[in-house]
Amino acid sequence: MTDARSSGLSDEERLAQLGYTQALARRMSAFSNYAVSFTIISVLSGCLTLYLFGMTTGGPAVITWGWVAVGLMTLFVGLSMAEICSAYPTSAGLYFWAHRLAPPHSAAAWAWFTGWFNVLGQVAVTAGIDFGAASFLGAYLNLQFGFEVTPGRTVLLFAAILLLHGLLNTFGVRIVAFLNGMSVWWHVLGVAVIVGALALVPDRHQSASFVFTKFVNETGWGSGPYVVLLGLLMAQYTFTGYDASAHMTEETHDAATAGPKGIVRSIWTSWIAGFVLLLGFTFAIQSYDKELASPTGAPPAQILLDALGATTGKLLLLVVIGAQLFCGMASVTANSRMIYAFSRDGALPFSRVWHTVSPRTRTPVAAVWLAALGALALGLPYLINTTAYAAVTSIAVIGLYIAYVIPTFLRVRKGAAFERGPWHLGRWSAPVGVVSMLWVTVITVLFMLPQVSPVTWETFNYAPVAVLVVLGFAATWWLASARRWFLGRAPTPTPKSVHK
Repeated sequence: MTDARSSGLSDEERLAQLGYTQALARRMSAFSNYAVSFTIISVLSGCLTLYLFGMTTGGPAVITWGWVAVGLMTLFVGLSMAEICSAYPTSAGLYFWAHRLAPPHSAAAWAWFTGWFNVLGQVAVTAGIDFGAASFLGAYLNLQFGFEVTPGRTVLLFAAILLLHGLLNTFGVRIVAFLNGMSVWWHVLGVAVIVGALALVPDRHQSASFVFTKFVNETGWGSGPYVVLLGLLMAQYTFTGYDASAHMTEETHDAATAGPKGIVRSIWTSWIAGFVLLLGFTFAIQSYDKELASPTGAPPAQILLDALGATTGKLLLLVVIGAQLFCGMASVTANSRMIYAFSRDGALPFSRVWHTVSPRTRTPVAAVWLAALGALALGLPYLINTTAYAAVTSIAVIGLYIAYVIPTFLRVRKGAAFERGPWHLGRWSAPVGVVSMLWVTVITVLFMLPQVSPVTWETFNYAPVAVLVVLGFAATWWLASARRWFLGRAPTPTPKSVHK
C-alpha cells in the first residue's frame, strides 16, 4: 500500500523535508540494508553465545518454545517500527520518530530519552556480540592450542575484536559493505551445514520429548515459572539490533520502502533460521552434564566436538566464530550511525567530535571509536562478576526495546493523525502496536530481576544499575540544560569533516 505523501520524492528530497542535509554516501541497496539487520540479529551469535544460559535457565523446553514465542512477539514489535521507519527514513531513527509523533509541548523530552535508551542498547548489543565472539574464540584456542581461558584473557580477546571492528569501519568502508552482503550467505549456509552435520553424523540423538519438554533449573531459584520467564532472555537478546535498518536509511536507496522491509525481513528470516539451528544443537546433545560443564566455557563448542569429532567440530566452530565477527562488525557500523545522528543534534557530551565525518570515506569515524570504547567499558565488569555477560545482554534488551516501543506508543496515541509512509500496516496498525507495548513492558521488568540465587556481588544482575546511571545522567542533563535547546532549533545542516 502506498500513500501519496511520500511518492515522487527522491531520497535526498525526503531527507531535506525532514530537516537534514545528505552527508553520508548513499551506497546501499535494499538487500544491503536488510543484510545489516540480519547480520546483527545473527542466530549464530545470539543463540549460541547464550546457549549456556538457556541450558541452566529452563533447559531444552525453554530454549525451543521460548524461541517460538519470543520470535512471534518480536515480529509484532518489528512491524510497528517498520511502519514508522517508512514515514521518517533518517539515520536518527527512533528518537527522531518520537519527536515527530509526540505532542509539540513534550516532543523534545520524548526524543531525548528515546535517544539515550537507544544509545545504551546499541552499545550493550555491540558489547554482547563481541564479548560472545571472544568467548567462542577463546574456546577454539583452548581446543586447538591449549589456550587457558580466564576472565582476563577473554577480556583481552574482546578488546582485540573491538579494535578490529573499529579499524574495519574506519578504513575498510567498502570491505565492510562487501562483508555485510557476504554475511547473509555465511549465516544461511553456515546454519544449513552445521544443522545438516549434526543431523547426519552422530550415532545418537536426543528424543523429541527431551527437546520439547525437558526442563532444567540450575539457577538456584525454586519457582519454575520464574525460571521459564528468565530463560526467554536467550531468544530476546538474539532478536535485537534490527533497528540498524532504520539507522542505515540515509545510506540506502529507496529508503522509505527498503528500511521497513529490512526490519521485518531480518526478523522473520532469523526466526526460521534460529529455530532450525537450535533444534539441530539440542537434538545433538550427547551428554547434558558434560556439555554444561565444558572446560571451554561454551557448550555449543562441546556439542560440536562430541557429536562430530574433533576435526569437524573445530572446523564448524570456526564457521560460528566467523558469523559472530560479521555480526560485531555490523553492530559497530549501526551503533556509530546512531551516535552520529544523536550527536548531530547535540545530544551527547562533546557532540562536535562525534558527528565529524571523514571526507575520504564519508563515514563518522569518531562515532565508530566511541561505539567501540563504550562496548569495552560495559564488558570490563566480567573481570569480577561471573554473570556479567547475562547482565550485558539484559542491558541491551532493556535499552533497545524501551527505545523501540516509545515511538510505537506515540504512534498508537496519535491514531488517524499519523501520516503514513509508503509501507504501512493499514487497519492493523493499532492492534499490532498494543501487543508490542504489552510485550516490551513485560520483558523490561523481567530482565532487571535477579537471574541467579543466592544474589551476591559475584552474581548480581547489574543491568538495573547501568540503566539507572544512564537514565539519571540523561535526566540531569535534560533538566539542567538540554530542555532549553534540544531539537528546539534546526538540526545541524552540514556536519563537520575531519581530514585523515
